[in-house]
Amino acid sequence: MITGEQTPEAFVGDEEEIPRPDVSNLITEDDTPVDNLFSEKQMRLLTESIHTSWKPGFPFVAMANVGVYVALNRPAIVPDVLVTTEVEPLQDAMKKDHRSYFTWMYGGKVPDVVIEIVSNTKGGELSTKKRDYHHIGVPWYAVFDPAHHLTENTLTIFERQRADYVTSNQPAFEGIGLGVTLWTGEYEGMTETWLRWTDRDGKMLLTGKESTEAEARRAAAETKRAAAEAGRAARFAAKLRELGVDPEGLR
Repeated sequence: MITGEQTPEAFVGDEEEIPRPDVSNLITEDDTPVDNLFSEKQMRLLTESIHTSWKPGFPFVAMANVGVYVALNRPAIVPDVLVTTEVEPLQDAMKKDHRSYFTWMYGGKVPDVVIEIVSNTKGGELSTKKRDYHHIGVPWYAVFDPAHHLTENTLTIFERQRADYVTSNQPAFEGIGLGVTLWTGEYEGMTETWLRWTDRDGKMLLTGKESTEAEARRAAAETKRAAAEAGRAARFAAKLRELGVDPEGLR
């Protein structure tokens, strides 16, 4: 909500000056905590893995629990997770107009994907929030309902059409090179069914720890393979010597 006058500033640079809304009186943080431990971990899993492992070839931003503003006279919508492609991350995160997702700071672009994690029956994920996201033009909306508070579906993906969202049968967000999948495993000591990102090939995006562990397994397998190859070569050389053949002379 605006509590003061709107005093536009301006971008200063080589391009024509563009008015920048004054957000100094907006309340962008209200100190409201996330609703439960699972949701907190799920949001971190999504943001950590996409920043660690997604290499789409273009810039993007991914955020958790950050307000999205499309106009000064409209309240923020706060998705659990958002992703916007083809935009540059803003520097100096402590600046007032960098502390929330102000669409005018990202070329007027709304998020490509928003995700809501259902933790009770009162969040409006399939009613008010769904209408709000459609109204501002978000192309893809995913609702993750692990405890089935709202429906029997653990994951529902919506694609925006002109009149409303329609349910998508595809786990991929067309045109972005990103998708989602359900994965049961351990994250930060908690074994649950988690929502995970996938790349354009359907490969799950790994966290930093998972990437390190995967590389360690690959290196260990390579070491084992090299040791086995060396063992086979040694046995072959020994057999040649038994036959009176100098293996060094065969090189």
